[in-house]
Order: sequence, then structure tokens, then C-alpha cells
Amino acid sequence: METRKGIAVSPGVAIAPAVVLDSEQFRIPRRSIEADEVQAELDRFHQAVDRAQAEIRDLRQRVASDIGERLGAIFDVHDALLNDPRLLGEITELIQREHYAPEYAVSQILKGYAKKVLALPNRYMSERVADVYDVEKRLLRNLIGAKRESLNQLTEPVIVIAHDLTPSQTASLDRSKVLAFATDIGGRTSHTTIVARAMGIPAVVGLQSITADLSGGDMVIVDGNRGLVIVNPDEPTIARFREAEQRFHRMEEELGHLRDLPAVTKDGHEVRLWGNIEFPHEVAACIERGATGIGLYRTEFLYLDRDEEPSEEDHFQAYAEAIAACQGRPLTIRTCDLGADKFTHLSGDYDERNPFLGCRSIRFSLQHVATFKRQLRAILRASTLGPVRIMFPLVTNLKELRQAKMLLADVREDLEEEGVHPRADLKVGIMVEVPSAALMAEEFAKECDFFSIGTNDLTQYVLAVDRSNERVATMFTPGHPAVLRLVRQVAEAGLAAGVEVAVCGEMAGEPAYALLLLGLGIQVFSVSPATLLEIKRVIRTATMDEAREIVDKVFQFDTDREVDAYLAEMARRTFPELTA
Repeated sequence: METRKGIAVSPGVAIAPAVVLDSEQFRIPRRSIEADEVQAELDRFHQAVDRAQAEIRDLRQRVASDIGERLGAIFDVHDALLNDPRLLGEITELIQREHYAPEYAVSQILKGYAKKVLALPNRYMSERVADVYDVEKRLLRNLIGAKRESLNQLTEPVIVIAHDLTPSQTASLDRSKVLAFATDIGGRTSHTTIVARAMGIPAVVGLQSITADLSGGDMVIVDGNRGLVIVNPDEPTIARFREAEQRFHRMEEELGHLRDLPAVTKDGHEVRLWGNIEFPHEVAACIERGATGIGLYRTEFLYLDRDEEPSEEDHFQAYAEAIAACQGRPLTIRTCDLGADKFTHLSGDYDERNPFLGCRSIRFSLQHVATFKRQLRAILRASTLGPVRIMFPLVTNLKELRQAKMLLADVREDLEEEGVHPRADLKVGIMVEVPSAALMAEEFAKECDFFSIGTNDLTQYVLAVDRSNERVATMFTPGHPAVLRLVRQVAEAGLAAGVEVAVCGEMAGEPAYALLLLGLGIQVFSVSPATLLEIKRVIRTATMDEAREIVDKVFQFDTDREVDAYLAEMARRTFPELTA
């Protein structure tokens, strides 16, 4: 048994035999054609282009219908490549002038394009190379007649292991047969991972050599929550995960009755249970599982699934769709958290050595004022449609908050002059994600309406640990006493000032941490749709006295190992059905 650590990009757990895809690198010899064959070969090439275009448009339509129009738009990039006169002209010229066979001409030209994309210093743009490879493979398959029989003829559930998957491969996966996938390469912002998350397929990427280490038929566990792939797990491990799966399904059925019940403790203390989303269509899943609002709407994907900057109207339409889906429930819109591992064409050619400590989030917005004001205008316009809150990410000092609020006031004034009257009671808050913001919580509480603690980034910055780095990922734990002390400090500052305090990081969705956060005075738990009912079950099981006792005990420990061991044991005792 071997456990591999990669990058968790789509949540969920799956257990199944592996299907290992080869790299699908077609071996195209340098074949020449006779002069009298040129026209026939050109005709064959154009027929392949026509078929590839038809496939892409059909795929786009199916994805837009099944998942959403915004995800379907990803394939506009492929369609544009297949209609690019320059690209098609370069391939045609090789066939006509050099008398190359179409397969070789396609391979030569598109591999050249891929090299140029990979050479770009901007990480977001370099990740678009998968789109070029996708078009190349599609054209070659239509020219050669090759088929992906391994995925077309699946008869039982499997886990796909590949060097990489293109966006169209991912969108074409049969979700009834492909339970998860894992790849050698990939990142959090690629089109492939965006599609995987939208389709609900658990996925782990960046495993470096997973295809070389597995054979078809090997049993595999993919844990898309923690970024783990367990190869040939032993029987106790399989049994533990299968039992966890069964408990989860039983729990889903048993917890269904909680959907319309409040998140209230046994002694009557009520908290708000809200959802985290990335796309407007996810609001429905949150409401279906009992969320009474949206505590985190990540908006950067308006940028990451396109090659041009979204317009104000693009922003407005997305927010309007989410507000309508909320049906009067509050929607918390986080302004764009760009930079770090989320790169766009706006990032320019400068690739930062340490982007997590560089120009990201609110810093990025304040350096791109026109872009920032465009988003703020759309949010304020959308606020006329329903209860909206605005949240600024990664604020590190009061100056940043004041600058952002000043720009918001400027935009509001402009809209008023245009006859648009934004919501007067729109609340403004900040993400508490860095130690400086946590330590200055009392001062921030005087100038904003709410705090939302982003425990993922807060843990990373407090502990100086990159959780996507397998060499140090085991050191990433929100149970570290230093992290917990900062969470407590923020909660106490908010309570004293009458400022609402939420937690929207993964910590809020962990049953083992739920009672601890409750005892610390957290008022809003903002979690992924999948964990909403679990956390509601935990809250309704306990009393506030029990939660405070857990807090008192935890703060006696001086290591994260003691904290996590204690919380895990309490979770097993209190709600064994929710723990693996």
C-alpha cells in the first residue's frame, strides 16, 4: 500500500479499480505525399476540421445544458482555434508547399503552438496549453480514426489515471462509470479542474508519476478532499473507507429530515448555516440541503474560464442569477481573489517567485482600479434585486479596507447620479486570512459590518506551510494552537463590537471542529453544500455548555497533535456516524 499526496481540486472520495490511460501521444512519422495527392489530402484535412468543429460544438451544447452556460463557454477556446485562419493556413501551407501528410502537418504546427504557450511566464496562460493539446488530439483522431475505446466501453465503475486530461475528455466522462480521476500534472485553475468540480467528480492532480506507478486493475482510493491517492490499499484501509462511504450514504438518508430545521443547539442557541459556492447554479444545491444563505460566493471564476476580461454586464448577470436562486436569502459576494494560484491574462507577463506573498486578492484589485470598480458597480447594481453583502479578501491593514470602501463609495455615487439606487443597507465585511488582520481585529471591527475567517489561508500564513506541497503538507493543520488563538481573538473582538463573525474555510465543514468553533462564539458556519447537513447534525446534538467545555480543554494543549487527537475522540463519541 502506498499513499501519494497531490493537489485536491475536486472534493469527494471514491474506491474502484484503476483504468490507466496512455499519454495518447500519437506517433506521427514524417510522411510525404506526392504532388497529385495534395488536393485529396487537403480535402481530408478540411473534413477532419469540420468533424472536430462539430464535435466541439456538440460537446459545448451538452456541457452548457447539463452543467451551465458558463462552463460550456470553456470550449469556445477550442472552437476559436479550429476556426483560426492563421492556424489553418499554416497547416495548409505545410501540406501544399512541403507535401507533408496532414497528420504530420497538424502535429508540427500545434506542437509549436503548445511550446509557445508553455514558454509564457504567466502561469495562468501557460495552463491553457491543455486546450491546444485537446485540439491537436481531436484533429489527429479524426484524421487517423483512433478511438478512446478504454473510456467508451466501460462496463463497471473505475477511477481514471492519466498523465493529464483535457477539458473535453473530462466533460465527456460517464459519471455513472468514472467515479474519480487522478493525474500526473495539473493545477487548481485549469479548465479541466473547473469542469471536474462542476460535474462533481472527485479529482487529485499534480501527482507527478502516478501513471508510471499504477497498472490497470490496481485498486485505488481517491480522496479529493485531502488530495490523497492510496494505491493498492490493504483490506483494513479499504474496509475503513467503504464503511465511511456506507455511513455517509446512510447518514444522507437519515439527515434528510434536518433540511428545514434550524441549526440550533439542544439548549436553544441558534447559528446560521450558509453555503460556499463558485457558480450561481450551486445555490440550488445549498438551499436543497438547508442553507439559509450564501456566506461565500467566489467570483474569480468569472475571469478564469475566459481569455478576456469580463464586462460589467457579465458580472451583473452572474450575480443576478445567484440572487434569484437565493430567493430572498442573503448572498455574500467576495470580490475577486486573483493572484496566488489563480492567474489570468490580467496578471501580465510577471510571474512572481512567491505569488502567495505577492500581488493577490485585495492588493491585486487595488492595483487594477478600473477592473475593481467594474465589479463593484455590478455588485451594487445587483443589490437592487435582493439582499447582497460584499466581502473583501486578504485584507492585511486598515489602509486597504479604507481604500476599498472609498472606491465602493465612489461607485455608489456614480450610480446614484445615473439613476440607479443601490441597496442602502448593504453590509461590508472582510476575510480574516492573515495574522495581521486577526491581531488587529478590534480596530477592523470599528470599520466593517462582519468578519469571515478564511481558515485555509490563515493556517497557511500562520504556519508558513503550503498545503499543496507534499513535503510539508502534513504540517498543515488548523488545530495548531497558534491558529486557534487567532480564531478566538477574532471571535472575541467581533462579539465585543457587535460584529458578526463567520468561518468560511474548510475548518467550518469538519465535524471534529464544529463544536470548538461553536464554543468560541462563531455565529455563521459557511461550508460546501456536501457538508451542510453534517454540520447541522453536530450543532443540534450539543449544548453550548458542552461546546465551551471543549474550548476550555483544547486551550490547555500546546501541540496540534494533542488538539486533533482530542477533537477526533470527542467526534467519535458524540457523532460516530459522521466520522471515518
